[in-house]
Amino acid sequence: MKKVVVVVGVVFIGLISQAQSVDLKRVFSDAEKQTDLMISEVPLAKKGNSALVSPRTLDAKGELELCPSFRWVSGFFPGTLWYLYDYTRNEKWKKQAEEFTANIEKEKLNAASHDVGFKVYCSFGNGYRLTKNKNYKEIIIQAAKTLSTRFNPTVGCIRSWDTMPKWKFPVIIDNMLNLELLFAATRISGDSSFYKIAVSHANTTLKNHFRKDYSCYHVVDYDSTKKDAVITKGTRQGFSDESAWARGQAWAIYGFTMCYRETKDPKYLKQAENVAGYILNNPNLPSDLVPYWDYDAPNIPHEQRDASAAACFASGLYELSTYSKNGKEYRKAADKIMENLTNSYRSPIGQNKGFILLHSTGARPAKSEVDVPLCYADYYYIEALLRSKKVENKVKIAF
Repeated sequence: MKKVVVVVGVVFIGLISQAQSVDLKRVFSDAEKQTDLMISEVPLAKKGNSALVSPRTLDAKGELELCPSFRWVSGFFPGTLWYLYDYTRNEKWKKQAEEFTANIEKEKLNAASHDVGFKVYCSFGNGYRLTKNKNYKEIIIQAAKTLSTRFNPTVGCIRSWDTMPKWKFPVIIDNMLNLELLFAATRISGDSSFYKIAVSHANTTLKNHFRKDYSCYHVVDYDSTKKDAVITKGTRQGFSDESAWARGQAWAIYGFTMCYRETKDPKYLKQAENVAGYILNNPNLPSDLVPYWDYDAPNIPHEQRDASAAACFASGLYELSTYSKNGKEYRKAADKIMENLTNSYRSPIGQNKGFILLHSTGARPAKSEVDVPLCYADYYYIEALLRSKKVENKVKIAF
């Protein structure tokens, strides 16, 4: 059974000393070198298969593995390219970002996927932010319309998987990040229907996904024919139904912080602070703040880490630091995570087919993508670096 740790106040164990800052110029220069390598590897990894559009990970032989556009991760590499352009303003990265982003466009109509937000917003969303391309704007709006078709007003949420017979109407914590697409679509179109769906989903998730200690379940299953009808709460990628899957906790902090930005509803800010408190006070959080793949994994400290969870957590903390009364502590924690990822979890230059971070964990129970580089780890790492600069310069995190 999972131990319940009730967080009282803000303690933030192990954050007394000030973390050293990361040399952004050097780290981005290294990231550019790695990304040049990855782009050169893409044609070789395609092997003539034009459906493969984006880098995902390394396979068991250490070869670059690409994915088609319908996979949930397809938008992260284009997003990373946009972030390189954001930092460098080098037209080379803009051109590469445009080329890889174009490969994702058909996902704007893919109603079979709840992850259209991850795919379209990380790519076209960042592209629109940086270029104000009118075509990108229309793609974002169409993608939001597509995502909205998965919303069930009785449940109050957007449905996750369609092909998992174990659940009737599953909703996963990851879905909180897909809401950013809906908020953006309202902002650029004036259509409030997207905003209302996002708020309903966030409110229902806040109500049903969390335990008393503010850790969250991965999956909540609903009876879609009845109001407030939760069938089960559990996990697919965590250790057990009552454990705290590390990346799920990062999704929660990032997602509710973003919802506060978009709505200014204080309950979202409070929930993000609660989850931050759970993580930062967790007795199983390593001293470098890069978590094991699950905070309740049975063989800690001999479990795999998840650099992707750490990167997403740091990125969320940087934004949270700009809203919260605990901002100084959150920024210090984010700085420490980024320092340790930079010093101990990066690939040597010229290796690992161009991935930036090592030691991420995709789905440990399925023995899938364990202790490997992952495209979304790189995306949130680069995003967190950009956010650290914005926080330092007192610039708004997002739109």
